[in-house]
Amino acid sequence: MSVQDSLIKDNWALVLGASSGFGEAISLKLAEVGMHILGIHLDRKSTMANVERIIGQIKEMGRQAAFFNINAADPLKRKETVDHIESVLKENENASVIKVLIHSLAFGTLKPYISSSRNEIVTDTNMNMTLDVMAHSLVYWVQELVLRKLMASGGRIFAMTSAGGHRVWPTYGPVSAAKAALEAHIRQLAVELAPLGITANAIRAGVTETPALRKIPGSETIIKKALEANPSGRLTTPNDVAEAIAALSHTGTHWITGNIIGVDGGEDLI
Repeated sequence: MSVQDSLIKDNWALVLGASSGFGEAISLKLAEVGMHILGIHLDRKSTMANVERIIGQIKEMGRQAAFFNINAADPLKRKETVDHIESVLKENENASVIKVLIHSLAFGTLKPYISSSRNEIVTDTNMNMTLDVMAHSLVYWVQELVLRKLMASGGRIFAMTSAGGHRVWPTYGPVSAAKAALEAHIRQLAVELAPLGITANAIRAGVTETPALRKIPGSETIIKKALEANPSGRLTTPNDVAEAIAALSHTGTHWITGNIIGVDGGEDLI
């Protein structure tokens, strides 16, 4: 979908995890439908060229782009970055609030809960870090934006989840727990934000070849099983998800909130 809509055209989207995978595709698609992009990412010097490419593509579409290379789960960095974002928005009289917030942070521990060696099992530090980054950080970013009135009526919040939130894959336990917690946070936010006219939904993408998937031990098996199960005969792509989020960001979706929306071609039904 590339049709521009008055709800989002010339407004701002904040994408947490904007430099690869789903975050990259969503950033580019929302720019295509008329949004300016605020991107949060964590990249080393070796991958900054890709970030610059994304920024360049957004600007080529006639949109503004402001990207921040930080740890999105760091409370001090979050506050400092929202200070910067507030300044950026104040410089644009016609777009003073964020209309779309995307949570697409994929940084967690992939270790089993039980093993014959203490050195191989997940620790409390591993578990806490995974849930903080991949789940709890959503709540803290939303709090910061809403308290500062940087997100108001008409706002849309989307958080990326997966079938791993209700299925078991080897070593995926900490991330599975984070996805389940993320879905619970979405439900709670949907209820608490409803009086403010802000919606919150989780997007359950099908198996998608992204940098995050390739880090999972046995990802080849996950891909093979998804291809066998998916009635659509292929894997989900980042663009499939980006198209869905763009559509859900348009006028007329204000009554869709608190859901886990499958964007997987029917994969999770099999």
